[in-house]
Amino acid sequence: MTSRTRAFVVLSLSVMVVGVGSGLTAYYVGFPARAFSGRGPDELQYVPSDVAVVAYADVREVMASALRQRMKRALPGQENGQREFQDQTGINIETDIEHVVACLDQPAGDSKMPGAGMVLARGLFDEVKIEALMREHGAVVESYKGKRLIVASPAGPAQAPEFALSFLKPGLVAVGSASLIRRAVDLDNGGANITSNDEVMNLVKSLDSGNAWAVGRFDAVRARIPSGLTQLPAITWFSVTGQVNDGINAVVRAEARDDESATNLRDVVRGFLALAKLQAASKPELQALVQSLELGGSGRTVALSFSVPGAVFDLNHGDVKADDKRHAH
Repeated sequence: MTSRTRAFVVLSLSVMVVGVGSGLTAYYVGFPARAFSGRGPDELQYVPSDVAVVAYADVREVMASALRQRMKRALPGQENGQREFQDQTGINIETDIEHVVACLDQPAGDSKMPGAGMVLARGLFDEVKIEALMREHGAVVESYKGKRLIVASPAGPAQAPEFALSFLKPGLVAVGSASLIRRAVDLDNGGANITSNDEVMNLVKSLDSGNAWAVGRFDAVRARIPSGLTQLPAITWFSVTGQVNDGINAVVRAEARDDESATNLRDVVRGFLALAKLQAASKPELQALVQSLELGGSGRTVALSFSVPGAVFDLNHGDVKADDKRHAH
């Protein structure tokens, strides 16, 4: 596999994580028609207009999907992060959340630290219990323009942003960077939110149907993934859409800077497709996935669509059990 092909594979997977991260708390992207009223989910009014990435996921639908159940059997360790989040905040992702809107700010300068992030979750929450639990873990309560912010000092690197939680409205909680949550409170009284950003909203409106989606500037993703991706042709915007049910049906799109960059990117994708088909020839279980890969798009837009059958996760589950048996002996 060439370095450019590896770079494209990493890019595709990274973009998927931005999206099914939000959705498998979340994983894969698109948006159901019911998620849009006028210019988008109501929660977009709390997202600043200049964020680098914005995403949506129907968490309840994703968590109830057959794929989610397959993944729980195949990757039981993934529940640890969910339990830790519940221990710290009192929020059960499985049962409390209906859907989420998430955003990511641009990292400062050349920083390798991720930009500030915020998740707006709609659902049923016990506000008193959640605040009490966070205060037990050292968080403090402060008032900001009439809203209560529960702020915890970062446990990681010193430059990590403050973590905070605030109930913007009954049934709507904002979790993430304290600075972004303060900006969300500001927007409750009006101002330029993401729906006034025509570039972002045009991308959002162009997405295929599904139950999660993510769109954003590629430079924001580039700051968070391996440096090998700098070998890719110039990309300005990306989007990921898809449907999580018994498997994943998804489309990754990239907007190239110019026609030449788009042509070069298509060449990279074609190389990836050729290699994938060659390697899948000896792996029948992957042939359905590889055969579903399809290159599309026009002009400066390059698209790659594919389907991941749920059975792939059952195969991985078998591999995990086999590994456990070998380690036991």
